[in-house]
Amino acid sequence: MIDAQSVKTSTSVPASSQGIDAGKKIVGRKRSIVTDTLGLLLAVLVTAAGVQDSVAGTTLLDQVAADHPRVRKVWVDGGYRQHLVEHAATLGINMEITTRKPGTRGFTPIPKRWTVKRTYGWLMLHRRLARDYETLPTRSEAMIHLAMTGLTARRLTSENTISWRDPKNTTEHPIKG
Repeated sequence: MIDAQSVKTSTSVPASSQGIDAGKKIVGRKRSIVTDTLGLLLAVLVTAAGVQDSVAGTTLLDQVAADHPRVRKVWVDGGYRQHLVEHAATLGINMEITTRKPGTRGFTPIPKRWTVKRTYGWLMLHRRLARDYETLPTRSEAMIHLAMTGLTARRLTSENTISWRDPKNTTEHPIKG
């Protein structure tokens, strides 16, 4: 699955690497990721928020085709254009644009696409990724890889994700005592 997420940036990020996502009204950067059907990260690209999804998708498809040659099918949302479907076909990848069923109201998860949204949710558990603090986009990509490495290690060791909401967490707050 391929998807993009726009995030705000901190004041330390140079204006030259930022942009405006007009649809979401966010000034910052856009994180585009490719995941497998389990939600594990295959590729990541951080760009200015004004970059179209199809432009980032072309770079991501080239990266996936080179690094993961066994990938044969990709699902994307309606934000990706027809020329990207044609580019995927030249790489031997069948791209399917998934959409909501007509007449659907309110929140309904789109089949096959919810896994990439869940991956973004996992990444947002890392405070460093709630906003883009890095001066270089490549460092932002590295932080995403680092967070995903931690998530994968926890999955392999069957260790639960520690949360501030976890009632089993017995560590005391340093100020409270």
